Amino acid sequence: MSMPTDVGIVDCMIGFPSTNPYENYAFFRDNIKDPASKATTFPVEYLFKHNVPGAIEAEVDPIATTLGQMDQYGIEVGLIGCQDPVGQQALAEHPTRFAASVHVDPNDVVGAVRSIREAAARYDVRAVGAFPAGCTPQVPIADAKWYPVYATCVELGLPIFMCAGIPGPRLPSMCQHVEMIDIVCYDFPELVFVTRHGCQPWTELMVKLMLKWPNLHYSTSAFAPKHYDPRIIDYANTRGADRVIYAGYFPMGLTLTRIMTDMPNVLFHDDVWPKFLRDNARRVLQLDTRPLGGGA
Repeated sequence: MSMPTDVGIVDCMIGFPSTNPYENYAFFRDNIKDPASKATTFPVEYLFKHNVPGAIEAEVDPIATTLGQMDQYGIEVGLIGCQDPVGQQALAEHPTRFAASVHVDPNDVVGAVRSIREAAARYDVRAVGAFPAGCTPQVPIADAKWYPVYATCVELGLPIFMCAGIPGPRLPSMCQHVEMIDIVCYDFPELVFVTRHGCQPWTELMVKLMLKWPNLHYSTSAFAPKHYDPRIIDYANTRGADRVIYAGYFPMGLTLTRIMTDMPNVLFHDDVWPKFLRDNARRVLQLDTRPLGGGA
């Protein structure tokens, strides 16, 4: 039950530090009404205490910083956004270390589909990212506006990574109720659907749905390993070894030092660790069948 040190981890949620982290959350900050949350650099600071990475100085290279952290903790590949200049530079300069993800808001249905297709052609995108509670206005997981996005993911063979459960920012939550994933999986049996950010307080329901739907997965983003839900650990150790995927939260809300210091204390079985840290992500992101950087 010891965490292996030679796996070559795939981190399904990583990014780059910024000189102005406040701007990272501008896309949904106008939705927040709580004055304290609206004013903070990270609108979920109340949950993360003192573990939130801060701003970097202008002379610091954000890509080198993230790569240094990845190398320190054995992370071979990181899933990053492709819609900002730093992410685009990282993909161009380090094509075998980073896999691209494109984030969409389906309030512009045609624009969302177009952005997926364009990013897939330009950046060899491996995933689509979505935050229903952060859309403007919010779009529930099973809303019709998402359906062209889901269909495009199926057509292009891309997984969707979608936040589910109570969001950390002080926003309404029912748009991310886990029960809505049931109808999405029913309508799109070929869609590879990966949840982000814990699914709480509906984790038991999420486990039940993963038992039901073969293409439904859970990723551990935004949680320090100390706080991984015991029901998810139990599921991975019993029937769900192929469905639980490691995702971090650097630099959005957690340092990799905090994550990897906690990680060895997680009670995964020996055969689960490689699947959790590497194999499941490599399968979902098609890293073995379509190697990054165009390799054979």
